[in-house]
Amino acid sequence: MQHFAQLVELNDQFFAFFCNIFPILAAITKLMLKKERQAYIVHQVNLHNKVLSTSLSTEIDVSEDTIRRDLQELSEVGKLIKVHGGALSLAFNDITYPAKKIYSQDNKKIIADKAVSLIKDGMFVLTGGGTTIVELARSLPPALNATFISGSIPAILEYMHHPNIEVIVIGDKLSKNSKITIGADALSRIKTLKPDICFLGINAIDLQHGITDNDWDVVQLKQSMISASQKTVCLTISEKLNSFQPIKICKVLDVDILITELNPNDPILQPYVEAGITVL
Repeated sequence: MQHFAQLVELNDQFFAFFCNIFPILAAITKLMLKKERQAYIVHQVNLHNKVLSTSLSTEIDVSEDTIRRDLQELSEVGKLIKVHGGALSLAFNDITYPAKKIYSQDNKKIIADKAVSLIKDGMFVLTGGGTTIVELARSLPPALNATFISGSIPAILEYMHHPNIEVIVIGDKLSKNSKITIGADALSRIKTLKPDICFLGINAIDLQHGITDNDWDVVQLKQSMISASQKTVCLTISEKLNSFQPIKICKVLDVDILITELNPNDPILQPYVEAGITVL
């Protein structure tokens, strides 16, 4: 009986210990989940420059209220910029795009150098916006003599520093989030153009969904740019390959050339080659 009583006492002690430690373990687990969730959010913001609360809620499988609280906390510690309906990356919010804030800047420089090889003297070149396009603008050789057409304020500022290129600005309504001209005037101006080549920074691409984005105004703009141009070149870091966003811009086959930082023979690029896209 004495032995049985001792076992009961030990069992009671263990139960009491478990009851005391369980809330602590639960709190630690919750903290870890929150830390991982917020790390994912920051990565997505840096990767895509802009994220929507609704998309993050679906991807992470938490409520939109949880996402809004996460975005608020991350904004307060300087990890991102909270805006209505989502968040922007710190780099995307700066008109001058300082290199130290650009996500995957070295890879974007590789992409830009490949893209520059496609630009020849006398060309009319249409470009969208984004940090990779800005790297393209910074990589233009000083002797180049061409005309660049854009509504991207950061890209236009870079083009202005070039000694020889002409710059044409399209549109009159500015998206404060994307730092690019949008709306009916921009779309109608683009329709009057027939540029030799168009360079687009893209947010997501895969064979099933095509080229996609999460900003309706930017989607309309890119669709018009693709339709107007004789050749379309999409620029993206490899992290965005085989991913998709909510709104479709075009089919993969509407793209003539895809440029990433990878070697064109990389296995991840072969499905795009097989689909008929030139990969650089």
